[in-house]
Amino acid sequence: MHDDTPLPQPDGSADEAATEPTPGQGGTGVSRRAMMRNTGIAGVGLGLAGLTGGTAHANPAAATTPAQAEAAAQAPPRKGRTMIGVPFEKRSTVRVGIVGLGNRGGSMIDLFLALPQVKVVALCDPVKEKAATAAKKVTDAGQPAPATYTKGPDDYENLCKRSDLDFVYVATPWESHFEMAKAAMLNGKHVGVECPIALELGHLWELVDLSERTRKHCMQLENCCYGKNEMRVLRMAHAGLFGELLHGAGAYNHDLRGLMFDPDYYEGPWRRLWHTRLRGDLYPNHGFGPVGNYMDVNRGDRVTHISSFGTPALGLAEYRKEHMPPGDPSWKETYIESDRTISLVQTEKGRVIRLEHDVSTPHPYSRINSLGGTRGVFEDYPERIYLEPTHTDDQWHDFGEYAEWDHWLWKEHSDPPGGHGGMDYIMLFRLMQCMQLGLVPDFDVYDAVTWTAPVPLSHASIKAKGAPQAIPDFTRGLWKKARPGVDSEKPEG
Repeated sequence: MHDDTPLPQPDGSADEAATEPTPGQGGTGVSRRAMMRNTGIAGVGLGLAGLTGGTAHANPAAATTPAQAEAAAQAPPRKGRTMIGVPFEKRSTVRVGIVGLGNRGGSMIDLFLALPQVKVVALCDPVKEKAATAAKKVTDAGQPAPATYTKGPDDYENLCKRSDLDFVYVATPWESHFEMAKAAMLNGKHVGVECPIALELGHLWELVDLSERTRKHCMQLENCCYGKNEMRVLRMAHAGLFGELLHGAGAYNHDLRGLMFDPDYYEGPWRRLWHTRLRGDLYPNHGFGPVGNYMDVNRGDRVTHISSFGTPALGLAEYRKEHMPPGDPSWKETYIESDRTISLVQTEKGRVIRLEHDVSTPHPYSRINSLGGTRGVFEDYPERIYLEPTHTDDQWHDFGEYAEWDHWLWKEHSDPPGGHGGMDYIMLFRLMQCMQLGLVPDFDVYDAVTWTAPVPLSHASIKAKGAPQAIPDFTRGLWKKARPGVDSEKPEG
């Protein structure tokens, strides 16, 4: 949760801790945040090997022809075994470490503490006051005092080295997500990361390789996949009520101008600075994840190409002119992020997914969340539906009439605690349940990187005047096999 303000549908986004990013691993001694500020495009053009010591992959932002874009999407040789269908190790209690205790991490800790047989044993944030506040929540809940890691931006590495952790939860600024997920897996921990999971195509591939090599799950904690409407539509789609699926749409349209210029909210101000670096869809996951689930992406279909277009970047500069005093540091910034990015994603089966991103112009909150097929269509914000043969009058109908299709998680937890209508709790409950029972997670590293791939690829497509960019097959061909996902069966017992 980004904030406690009474927005119509607060964003389920990720990461507000006041952490500085990890220093580069190439011996430079320069923080990744400082490096990104100096590159101008936040590392999209940076070589992976220079930052991480890993294997460099082709950079889509540098591709100038369709052939080069296709080459950039080619899968490198597999370095381990697939994580598709791999269950968690069964355990009675899940021991959790949390990295990042700002707006998001500081609120999600309440939900971890509300879950049965979950122990919060370690906390990390360089702001000692935040760590102390979070630690008090743990002891107030009747659990032992957690270990705290507050000795600078790299102390998360020491948290990850602990032998008494099963799962690391990362809720920090975007630029640090990759390094923290990497550290968790290399130290034998499953890891869940807020959106987006990484920002470079090479880093997405490295997360896949690391998950396969370490045999640890690396998951994008996409809470919108667990929204009540999203899960109902998912079950209806899989039951065939929409007929053959044809198109869908998802978005993150959320006016964040006031928060991005609030010096106390996005510290740094890290989120606003991304609008000086990239032109594409900075935050595709909330829209892409649910629609990808409807269409069984990576589970019988796959996304193949993305074409993106962006409007001029005017909104933040206009807001600054009206609201920020002369001399404010923001006046040194030049915004290039499109006020609205619109992308069209093609799937192997020919379906089309429309994605939108707009956080810098006036707009009521909307994730769009629509799905259409040969027998009808659902559209959200506001929710409405039209399905043949029940509906024949060319008028929208009440989606509430389909409550019988609610997912078992929502039937079992009809009034869940926490923000975003309860979907945060539902997501964590299900994840911890899978870990405790030794089940296969509802989504995996292949979903995480697929949902995030539009970040670098939409930037590359906009720079190329909308030219399609190939989306890698991160499953390396295994998408062709149908398999379960978020539309799960209720476990026995």
